[in-house]
Amino acid sequence: KAAFINFISDEEWKSIEPVSSWFGPSSFLMSSMSALFKLSMWIRHGHGYLTESLGIPVWGSYAVFGLAILFLGMILGLVSKALGTDCVT
Repeated sequence: KAAFINFISDEEWKSIEPVSSWFGPSSFLMSSMSALFKLSMWIRHGHGYLTESLGIPVWGSYAVFGLAILFLGMILGLVSKALGTDCVT
């Protein structure tokens, strides 16, 4: 507590460079990291629901998520082909 009070009263904060806009809370990088964190929490809750509430074994939960990823990739590929865009160069 004393170190923080000294940091403020001695104006040591003036010598510290501000955070660049690239790492600011509203930057694209931090927004993407937040979205990935939310996705990981959704996956964690989904895994918990499958294993604890429905009684599916852990390997079964992994299989469900693996199949979901494969299905999502297939759907995205079909949409990409239908729109005439190529995701891979």
